Amino acid sequence: MFGYIAINKAEMKFKDYDVYHSYYCGLCKRLKESYGIRGQLTLSYDMTFLIVLLTGLYEPDTREVTVNCIAHPLEKHLARTNEYTDYAAAVNLILSYFKCKDDWEDERRRRRYIEARLLYPHMRTIQQQYPHKIAAVSDNLRRLSELERQNEQNIDLMAGIFGNIMSEIFACRRDEWEPSLRKIGFFLGKFIYLMDAYEDVEKDIAAGTYNPFKEAYQKDSLFAENSRHLLTLMMAECSREFEKLPILLHVDILRNILYSGVWCRYTEVTSRR
Repeated sequence: MFGYIAINKAEMKFKDYDVYHSYYCGLCKRLKESYGIRGQLTLSYDMTFLIVLLTGLYEPDTREVTVNCIAHPLEKHLARTNEYTDYAAAVNLILSYFKCKDDWEDERRRRRYIEARLLYPHMRTIQQQYPHKIAAVSDNLRRLSELERQNEQNIDLMAGIFGNIMSEIFACRRDEWEPSLRKIGFFLGKFIYLMDAYEDVEKDIAAGTYNPFKEAYQKDSLFAENSRHLLTLMMAECSREFEKLPILLHVDILRNILYSGVWCRYTEVTSRR
């Protein structure tokens, strides 16, 4: 999907990296098993974070197997999977399908149309398992597209709609932790939307496509600084809610992502500019 919710490898202990990578490999493995190679290609760091978060919170039985993969055919890797791997694989496919569909409808990118068609048979299976998740993603993306066509400039409104999508995805259970998980998802979703707009603003100006940062990028000399302030507010709210959860398992990995990893792309884009 987006890949913004990733680790900062340089600041992570080797043992923590190995654990994180095993969940990433587990998600890749489950995507292929459940949805084929096409599903495997939708693999994302964002959903790996969700698996580690839910595993840390609920501590489910987790299976460990050694696997080979196409990316590293000469090396064997440990893959960890549990019930949240299955859930993350399904919602990852939902997000990927609607992103392809949205790109086709908004920009008429034929490759995205083909990708959506290839993912569609799996969506019928997922529909039976998670109809409310699919409805939430579909309805909010439709509203987002409508407002983009109207050239809506209220960036908090636009980011909030994507926040609603991630809020629904992070709420995998109805229990005492659901409100916190929803808030974490909501503010992460806003961060992802804002970061995506921040990274793509030059490309969108050149292509004449929608981006709520266009005017600020062209007229505000403090654009990068003000954008970081806005992004920081989102992550502050997200991290505040995260610290309320009784997580001990994998907590160092999760903090690496929330306090450091999410800023890697911002730093890269800003330095390039």
